[in-house]
Amino acid sequence: MTLRWLSAGLGLPIAGLLILGAVTTSAQQTPPQPHQTPLSQQQAAKPANIDRNGVLMLIRSTLLALDHANKTGNYTVLRDLGAPGFQINTAAKLAEIFAKQRGDKLDLSGLAVIDPQLSLLPQIEPNGLLHMAGFFPSVPSQMNFELMFAPVEGQWRVFGVSLSVGQSAPVAPAAPEAGPGKALVSQKQSAPPKPGAPAKQPLVSTQ
Repeated sequence: MTLRWLSAGLGLPIAGLLILGAVTTSAQQTPPQPHQTPLSQQQAAKPANIDRNGVLMLIRSTLLALDHANKTGNYTVLRDLGAPGFQINTAAKLAEIFAKQRGDKLDLSGLAVIDPQLSLLPQIEPNGLLHMAGFFPSVPSQMNFELMFAPVEGQWRVFGVSLSVGQSAPVAPAAPEAGPGKALVSQKQSAPPKPGAPAKQPLVSTQ
C-alpha cells in the first residue's frame, strides 16, 4: 500500500504536505468509479459546533507538538497524539516528512501568544472530519496552516497537518536602475531672459 499525499486546495500558498493517513490506495488497484448522486442529495460541509477557545486549543496544541518534535527530532509524541489514520505514519516517516522544516530550524513557539486568523472557519466535512485553515500574522513572514481532526473517543485528534511560510504583506518591486551610459536629464522652466541677459542653460545631472 502506498500513501497518497494530497496538497491543500483552499487558495492558500501552502507548500507543505497535508498528511491524510487514512487515505490510502493500492498502486496496482484501479480506483472505483464514483457513484453518480444527484446534486440535491450530495452532502456538503457544515459549520462545526465548537467555540473559539476550543479552536485555539486544537490549533496551538497541534502546532506546538509539531514544534517540539522538530526541535528534538523525536516525533513519537506527535504521532501518539494523532488519530488512528494519522498513526499509520511511523515516527521515522514523520521525521522524513518534516526534515526540511527541522533543517531550516523553523521556530513555532511564538504561535503560543499570537492569535491565528482563520481563512476557513471550522467545518465538518461529509466524511466527519473537522477541517480548518488560516495563518498566524507576523513580520516579516506569516505561518500558513491547514488542519484536519478526526473524532476519537469523544475527542478531536489530529488527522492532517500542513504548514508553510509566506510573506505577511506584498513587497513592492525594486525601482528600475538607469542603464550604463545613460544620463538623467531634468530641465527647469524659467522665465524668458531679459533683453541683454544671457540665457540660462538647462540643468543636466549624470549618474
